[in-house]
Amino acid sequence: MPEPGALLERPAQGIALLRLNRPERLNALDDETVREIGRLIDEVADDDDCRVLVLSGSGRGFCAGFDLRHAADAPGSERGETQAWMKRQELFAGLVTRLRALRQPVIAAVNGPANGAGLGLALACEIRIAGESASFNAAFVKVGMSSCDIGVSWLLPRAVGSSRSFEMMLTGRMVGAAEAERIGLVSQRVDDAQLLPRALELAQDIAAHSAFAVWMTKRGGWANLESASLAAALELENRTQILARTTGELQRAAEALLQRSRPQA
Repeated sequence: MPEPGALLERPAQGIALLRLNRPERLNALDDETVREIGRLIDEVADDDDCRVLVLSGSGRGFCAGFDLRHAADAPGSERGETQAWMKRQELFAGLVTRLRALRQPVIAAVNGPANGAGLGLALACEIRIAGESASFNAAFVKVGMSSCDIGVSWLLPRAVGSSRSFEMMLTGRMVGAAEAERIGLVSQRVDDAQLLPRALELAQDIAAHSAFAVWMTKRGGWANLESASLAAALELENRTQILARTTGELQRAAEALLQRSRPQA
């Protein structure tokens, strides 16, 4: 029986690692793999003990995008080609919204190529770390399709600005790890051997905080990327802080700080 196209591991308490697992295809996505990834995302969503998700790839690649061996047809085409391709399109694009909808922050540990849909998956994560071997491109335009796909046209300009985003989408050129760090596509780059250890270290830093506070930071951060004004952003922040106060975490933290600051008898 073949191995599944994606695996869920538990490398540390409170941390899950979702690893794309088609290394012979640089973790290119087919329909079954996308369904498996979606199932594992749902498993993480239902796990109250999971605080952070790390997303990476097996072998030499993060994700080489859509597996072009399946470009000739889509499942169900015999009942209507356009409908079948739309269903596939929505299946793939749905991974972006499912990652965003998680309570847990997602860290992309990008090893090797993140092309096309792989770029979209990386952009859907709150934090991206690149190994030295990482490379990124909007590959769709190179195969006769629009580079506006799987959320890239919304997410990429928010990461690198509109001019760089259009350049990447229109040329399809490869962006290496050093450039990705320089333009803000990733927050940091590390040696390949240190990629997963660094991602797990960062995940543990996040997991040390209140789960509710982290959830509200993720949700508020994304919501205010779409906010129409500073006033609207402040309104959301104000209400979120009052809601967070009801957990009692602020009072406990204040009491602990006061206790540590009292002079010893």
